[in-house]
Amino acid sequence: MQSLDHDQVSRHIEASPETLYDIIADVTRMPELSPELVSCTWLDGATRPAVGARFVAVNVAPNGRTWKNRPAVAVADRPREFAISRTEPMAGTVRWRYLFEPEGSGTRVIESYEVERPVTRLGWLVIERIFAGKDRRDALRLGMEQTLDRLAELVESPSLPTTDPPA
Repeated sequence: MQSLDHDQVSRHIEASPETLYDIIADVTRMPELSPELVSCTWLDGATRPAVGARFVAVNVAPNGRTWKNRPAVAVADRPREFAISRTEPMAGTVRWRYLFEPEGSGTRVIESYEVERPVTRLGWLVIERIFAGKDRRDALRLGMEQTLDRLAELVESPSLPTTDPPA
């Protein structure tokens, strides 16, 4: 049986903390960044990040299986920190956190997770089946690295030049 407790990755990105916070905290954009998210939709009339706001997230495993969860915003401190907490039956409670620290001409973005209530034994059986026995800790780390890489690409890539239509 695997175990999860916490992990974090970080990356310097050439953008302001405000810009990066606004992208991350708009959970409807997270599927652009996270390799495990298919969609995120605010619930109960929420339209922006605020402590207690909930959303439904649809995740996808490498084998194509999807599942839903309903995280809640735990911290919405623009431009310093954004955090969500999600609890699933048998899958415990996990807090995902993004810190935005000014660094030179850009920002150091730190993405982390911390298990606040562990996954049950039955939960691990389900997880191991969905993820075909692959190490979940390694998959989560890779997903965080890919998320920050995609965030950097989104804000650091030069815009495509516009061309005038032919006369």
